Amino acid sequence: MQTILGSGGAIGKELAKELLPFTNTIRLVSRNPQKVNNNDLLFKANLTIKDDVLKAVEDSDVVYLTAGFEYKAKVWKSIWPLVMQNVIDACKIHKSKLVFFDNVYMYDSRFVNNLTEETAVNPASEKGKVRAQIAKMVLDEVDAGNLTALISRSADFYGPNIKKTSILTETVFNNLWNGKKANWLISLNYKHSFTYTPDAGKATALLGNTADVYNQIWHLPTAQNPLTGKEWIETIAKEMNVEPKVQVLPMFLLKILALFIPLMKELKEMAYQYDRDYVFNSSKFENHFNFVPTPYIDGIKNIIQSEFSKREK
Repeated sequence: MQTILGSGGAIGKELAKELLPFTNTIRLVSRNPQKVNNNDLLFKANLTIKDDVLKAVEDSDVVYLTAGFEYKAKVWKSIWPLVMQNVIDACKIHKSKLVFFDNVYMYDSRFVNNLTEETAVNPASEKGKVRAQIAKMVLDEVDAGNLTALISRSADFYGPNIKKTSILTETVFNNLWNGKKANWLISLNYKHSFTYTPDAGKATALLGNTADVYNQIWHLPTAQNPLTGKEWIETIAKEMNVEPKVQVLPMFLLKILALFIPLMKELKEMAYQYDRDYVFNSSKFENHFNFVPTPYIDGIKNIIQSEFSKREK
């Protein structure tokens, strides 16, 4: 059996689809789990409660932690270390392998123009400090020989049928489709990588079911040569057959808004991802698995076809 903790998000759903060739039994765990495949087993659990996690992980060969929590540093600081400890303890007790789906917030902001698995850990944000802490918890257990685990990391992601968790969907796709201006932070002139969620799901399933890739960090397949903010907006607008209208939120305004709007405060500390090239390098995975990531234009077309063509403008 293979178990997904935090199965309700975009990555959990894509992962569940991709696990079918590898296991006869998939357990989906969340506060309100819903089936992705017909034969999925549903398990209600609160990951902050240790007994819930112990029961959720029982009999699992591989456990995938794909959970997401409210986008607030304060929430992350209080919840993530607790959840990670619960998951680590459960995997150790039940002798389950762990695959942790992570982001890139812990990396040194000076090197975001070419993020690899070897990029220095030196977080520039409070949320990044939390990500560094919980990744270290996993790697320390691996180094001590107590846990078989791997960390799979994704850039910001985009994909079909994502709600609220993709900044590209919320600020560009949705706005343009609804006749509004696309929103972009800081500058339109820098490259920005996005990981396509179906690729991320397929790659995470491959990693979880490949024996020789454990006890390492892996960047999930992400198309090379990312578009600039301007190119993202113009390309999406062209495929939607709408005007590429855009509003850029400069740093000085972001700082002002952060004083009054909680979300802007959370975005302000991540602004370094938009004031320079943000390029995610997944060549390690691509070479190991001979995997070609979905080109950006194909991802954009797939999203519009599967999601937006069903809506009225």
